[in-house]
Amino acid sequence: MKTKFKNIEALRLEIGEGSFIEESASIKGINGAAQSIKIGDHCYVGKNVQIICDDFEIGDYSKIHHNTNIHGYKPCKIGHNAWIGQYCIIDTIGGAIIGNNCGIGAHSQLWSHIKYGDTLEGCRFLSEESLKIGNDVWFVGHCIVTPIIAEDKSMAMVGSVITKNMIKNHIYAGTPAKDITDKIGEQFESVSTELKNKKMNSYLLEVELERKNIQIVTTTDDFKFDNKITYFDVSSRTYTKKGTIDEVKFMKYLLPEKGKFTPFNS
Repeated sequence: MKTKFKNIEALRLEIGEGSFIEESASIKGINGAAQSIKIGDHCYVGKNVQIICDDFEIGDYSKIHHNTNIHGYKPCKIGHNAWIGQYCIIDTIGGAIIGNNCGIGAHSQLWSHIKYGDTLEGCRFLSEESLKIGNDVWFVGHCIVTPIIAEDKSMAMVGSVITKNMIKNHIYAGTPAKDITDKIGEQFESVSTELKNKKMNSYLLEVELERKNIQIVTTTDDFKFDNKITYFDVSSRTYTKKGTIDEVKFMKYLLPEKGKFTPFNS
């Protein structure tokens, strides 16, 4: 059964709590209604965004900014806390899987196919390959990405053209992009759980919350949960999602640069 949203055509639709989709956005399948559209909690889909994909999913607290185009035959799966800047293109003709906490800067293009040349005439360039982006990957902006595997925490500087796989926590730049990690270091440095815990508790003090409803812990292993409390585990970067007012307020305060957490056991 099709949805009643004027700008969404889907046989199966899930839109999470607190999510907002601009009226000028358009979400549908390749040839009419999409098979499945799933948008997490507290997401934003901006003006003139086009999502033309039969199977599309994006996680909680994700943002797709204006004039972005996501299209293709195969599924597009995007994790929690995504930030997709304005005028981006994500092509899913070969399929696209994007992990949690990923940033795709404005005017970037992520491609999963190469098609156009006349194969009858002998054109040798025709391919579809899945685009696989890990967790915490950051394409700073104006990046062009071919069908690659980008491992967790890898990063491409502004204006990069990425044609080869990206190694975990390495940084790339240039056209074509080259690994410059030995010159400027890694994107992420090691931070102790004790320091993470201290920072998170300081953030709690900066936000007007009922602190009894939120607790920062260093691990939830063998932890006895109180169902009334949202626990933020700094070791696993997860939280016990309750959807309370204080929890949502704190998550929005943390994003995008103070801290990123995903639902426990999601």
